[in-house]
Amino acid sequence: MILQYYMLRGGSPIPRNSFPPVRENPSDAGLDLRWTPSEVSEQVFKIEPGESVLIPTGCKFAIPHGYMLEIKNKSGIAHKRQLLVGGCVVDSGYDGEVFVNLHNTGTETQYLEPGDKVAQAVVIPIIHARFIASSSPDIYEWYPITISERGE
Repeated sequence: MILQYYMLRGGSPIPRNSFPPVRENPSDAGLDLRWTPSEVSEQVFKIEPGESVLIPTGCKFAIPHGYMLEIKNKSGIAHKRQLLVGGCVVDSGYDGEVFVNLHNTGTETQYLEPGDKVAQAVVIPIIHARFIASSSPDIYEWYPITISERGE
């Protein structure tokens, strides 16, 4: 599968002051996303302990129907710097810049420099189901769609 992306900063497909999404290794599940400042003058992004911020990536992605882009933690950043990604889903049809919802769960202020990795983006297939309301609390009574006897 080949998907398009567009870098918002600069005038060429991959401008010098931007940081395109890349896989560090060909077998990686996700593309690394980096902090791409909206202003060239921004050199440091400060995240205080307990603070949640939206980090601009400078990227727009073309996501086809039937898929989503899920923004996930980078394990090293989560472990070493206590920077965790909040639930971020990029739906098909969204054509704006992708931001990373980043939380500093540690006790120290964290600093980002332009180009620092902040998250990874993974393309995930979606199954579009039609949900209907049940008139009975026994939700499996109408049609036995599970083999489990688990219950509540």
